[in-house]
Amino acid sequence: MSHPIITGFAGSLSAPSRTRAVVEDAVQLTAERYGGTGSVFDLLDLGPSLGRARRFGDLAQEAQDLLQSLVEADAIVLATPVHKGSYGGLFKHVFDLLDPTALYGKPILLAASGGGDRHALVIEHQLRPLFGFFEAQTLATGVYVSDRDFTDGRLADPAARARLERAVDQFGPYLPGFLASHSVSGAPVLAAI
Repeated sequence: MSHPIITGFAGSLSAPSRTRAVVEDAVQLTAERYGGTGSVFDLLDLGPSLGRARRFGDLAQEAQDLLQSLVEADAIVLATPVHKGSYGGLFKHVFDLLDPTALYGKPILLAASGGGDRHALVIEHQLRPLFGFFEAQTLATGVYVSDRDFTDGRLADPAARARLERAVDQFGPYLPGFLASHSVSGAPVLAAI
């Protein structure tokens, strides 16, 4: 039996990034729980061709390969920083370049990060409708985190971590051939990008 492939995308231009830290944690936890392999990329990894692209084919080959990894993944983790109540324009532009059927049926864990709690509904009011358009299967539990949930750049708040674990559990019905007993705890499961 093959192992599930989990791909994470952080819609952040910052490095280091709290948004990317959440995606890395979610991908790592999912890969360990279902015996899979994971990789994570962010907006910076897509390079300068993203801003100039009017269609998928306009992207540099490396950017095309990264976006293709989303399309081919068994499970996806997506997160965005929140700016002025919504996701950023480049984050949305990534998905404008994908075919409307590219994410059909894909299980997606949605997450967002912001400076405070007033942006917490961005998952329900912005992200879930976007991926509803693609007919993706967004997990019921979204994960919103704020600055206070982090210590030294890592997600540390127990309630936020519990919510993340609950969301990862919801990948179970979409990865039925991959049992939690496949855990590879202690082994690196994130591919370097």
